[in-house]
Amino acid sequence: MSSSAPASLVPQHVAIIMDGNGRWAKQRSLPRVAGHKVGMERARDITEAAGQRGVKSLTLFAFSSENWQRPFEEVSYLMDLFVTGLEREAKSLHKNGVRLRVIGDRSRFAEKLQNRMAEAEALTAGNTALTLNIAANYGGRWDIINASNLALAGKRAAGDSSALQEADVTPHLALADQPPLDLLIRTGGEIRISNFLLWQAAYAELFFSSVLWPDFSAAELDAAIADYGQRQRRFGKTGEQVAETN
Repeated sequence: MSSSAPASLVPQHVAIIMDGNGRWAKQRSLPRVAGHKVGMERARDITEAAGQRGVKSLTLFAFSSENWQRPFEEVSYLMDLFVTGLEREAKSLHKNGVRLRVIGDRSRFAEKLQNRMAEAEALTAGNTALTLNIAANYGGRWDIINASNLALAGKRAAGDSSALQEADVTPHLALADQPPLDLLIRTGGEIRISNFLLWQAAYAELFFSSVLWPDFSAAELDAAIADYGQRQRRFGKTGEQVAETN
């Protein structure tokens, strides 16, 4: 799959659960943090590759709501890596026309990290080549509850006591302003989505790769996109109905 592939075969919104950093490091008798460092480099490579292939939104699961349970030293390293990564990558993303968004509950992060997130978002806000969403302290359940609370507050303020509907919640979800999620990739061989984009993934195509994230290359991305291009997306219809409209 090259950057010249037909647009109809390229997912407009791809999300990736970047799994396997720790196992990659362990296989090489390295500390887990070494895997995270290489994993960050891989995120840079895959962001570039996704843009070249015509993907419009790329969402990377960097740190889940549950990852705070990991060893203190590992979490501390990841926080430092976020800060240095944002400082180093923001200008490069901006130069390449990439808009950066951070989704998730930022309140638990240190003020310095929150500031770096806001600065990087502000710098790249006007870019249109690709939107890179970094999910940090993010969980799908949190996203749904947060959006529901915002929707409910809005209805109450308007004096509306009716029950919440899907249309009330959707505008308040993370990524509501971006294309629907087409393809969800998980690396590392695990076959689950781990509380990631639960609402958004309702009709996404799922692709599970056995490759550990630090080894995930542009060729692996191409394999996932090629597999996506072979899928028939029915959205509740029959295969015959979809065929008739194509």
